[in-house]
Amino acid sequence: MYELKTKENDNSVIEFIENVESPKKKEDAYRLLDIFTETTGYKAKMWGPSIIGFGSYHYKYKTGHEGDAPLVGFSPRKAKISLYFATGDDIKREELLNQFGKHTSGKACVYINKVADIDVDVLKALINRSIEFLRETYEVRN
Repeated sequence: MYELKTKENDNSVIEFIENVESPKKKEDAYRLLDIFTETTGYKAKMWGPSIIGFGSYHYKYKTGHEGDAPLVGFSPRKAKISLYFATGDDIKREELLNQFGKHTSGKACVYINKVADIDVDVLKALINRSIEFLRETYEVRN
């Protein structure tokens, strides 16, 4: 059976951010921590070794695969900062990303170099829309 590697744990979010090597990325991580906490109303938790997540939901796919994941989150990685939003709400997500600022995106992640490159109000809208979509689609845990 497939074992999820990215699970919520009790590791310290602050300790994780303090270990970010780049002073600029560390500063951006604290800024994102404030934005995500304020916007979601959830306390930040570590998911796996490197994702800071907010809230959680339980998903179950048609294949039978199921698990828990954060509603939204971010990770200050070496190359870029990864932002995690819900997948499946593609039309609304694209509308918001068109106004977001400098970024690249994959299926689940949006990548930015620094917070100064993006529109923080659009980030808040992406966070809120992601949570709204997940509440409509899955069982939100907290």
